[in-house]
Amino acid sequence: MMIKDILSELERTERELGALSERKEGESGEEMQRLGASREELLQKLKRLEPGDRVFLARHPKRPHVEDFIAALFTDFFEQRGDHLFDEDRAVYGGIARFHGQPVTVLGTRKGRTVQENMECNFGMPRPEGYRKALRIMRQAEKFGRPILSFIDTPGAYPGLEAEAHGQGEAIAKNLAVMSAFHVPILSLVTGEGNSGGALGIGVSNKILMLENAVYSVLSPEGFATILWKDASLSGEAAKVMKLTAEDLLRAGVADSVIPEPVGGAQRDPEQLYRSMDRAISEALSSFRGMSPSEIREQRFEKYRAI
Repeated sequence: MMIKDILSELERTERELGALSERKEGESGEEMQRLGASREELLQKLKRLEPGDRVFLARHPKRPHVEDFIAALFTDFFEQRGDHLFDEDRAVYGGIARFHGQPVTVLGTRKGRTVQENMECNFGMPRPEGYRKALRIMRQAEKFGRPILSFIDTPGAYPGLEAEAHGQGEAIAKNLAVMSAFHVPILSLVTGEGNSGGALGIGVSNKILMLENAVYSVLSPEGFATILWKDASLSGEAAKVMKLTAEDLLRAGVADSVIPEPVGGAQRDPEQLYRSMDRAISEALSSFRGMSPSEIREQRFEKYRAI
């Protein structure tokens, strides 16, 4: 049974359990037991996931996005728009906020929920204007000494002709160079899929935190399978070869920590996930207390030298 079918069956089973629980006690005891056993069996299957299953969960349409994380984890958020050069790119969302009272800068890639929002946000694929907006926001954080938190969830930078004509490669390269020299702490949280330079363009950081079912790689499994085997349908096999899961990257020393998700994915209990993320962010930020600006920059340098 594919993970999509398991999740669908689990949702149906839980709906039936909910309906039965509203009946009078004793009327449906046997049915409750049967459904409870079925639910437990499905949950056990969701604890044994292949890399391809995690790719599916990383892309789940109901998975929390950057706007959800900012609303749940931060207060006093003030959005900053535009790159002050050409345009506003809705695929990048960010601004100033407070985390437990501490001023921070938060930003991330935005996919949208509805078809209309998907199109407005270019399905989470930033254009050069998005990367320049992100850099403008981050430079302000450097100026005022605010930690930077970047939420990564993108299939990659927009590969269209217009983006290339507007300097897509230059915009990403400049972000990499400038972020590497910042003196403030930078945390990257890979919350869904983080593919290619499109993810790295806001991901040069002191610490990389990944959600349990997030993936982070040089390109999508479909792209890998197409290049290597000329067959995008082999993406599941590609996901195994690429070592793109949070667990793989933690072992490789790329990710610094893995944030647990509810069984079956973040979309099943976002509130539980937010609590885990709050703790992980608090711990990560506290690790920089007592470090000088030059030590923070040096730590980032050493991290990428080690990678």
